[in-house]
Amino acid sequence: MDPTALYYLIAALLVLVGLAGTVLPALPGLPLMFAGMLLAAWAGDFRHVGAPTLAVLAVLTLISVAVDFWATAHGAKRVGASRMAMLGAAIGTLFGIFLGLPGLLLGPFAGAVAGELLHRRNLQADTLGHAAKVGAGTWLGILLGTALKLALAFAMLGLFALAWWL
Repeated sequence: MDPTALYYLIAALLVLVGLAGTVLPALPGLPLMFAGMLLAAWAGDFRHVGAPTLAVLAVLTLISVAVDFWATAHGAKRVGASRMAMLGAAIGTLFGIFLGLPGLLLGPFAGAVAGELLHRRNLQADTLGHAAKVGAGTWLGILLGTALKLALAFAMLGLFALAWWL
């Protein structure tokens, strides 16, 4: 097999896995996509995609990492989540990965609720209600972050394709 064709194949796989990673929290989605695009540009000797385009793609990748942290923290903070709730959401996300789509959806919520309950250390009705609110806020933050990362992913794909064919 021609080495250049192998590089393009690896680049395409990185982009596809990265695209999946925008919705799967275990994978660094946009950084993988950027690595694939950089590899494809390199394999093509930077004839189609040059430094200016790659610089914009790198900035979009950095923005996606910031969006990921901001959206989750913003969702949690808007509802008064404790640090334990945010830690619980992260742990719930990690465990949720192994349970498929239901785990990915419920893991952050359950983790945030558990973390908030551990933080407050009592099971009164108002505490349970607040913990549920924290779980929902954290989950909505993650959902917002995923939507923003998907938008950035498709912007990156469009920019790369435009640079490649123009």
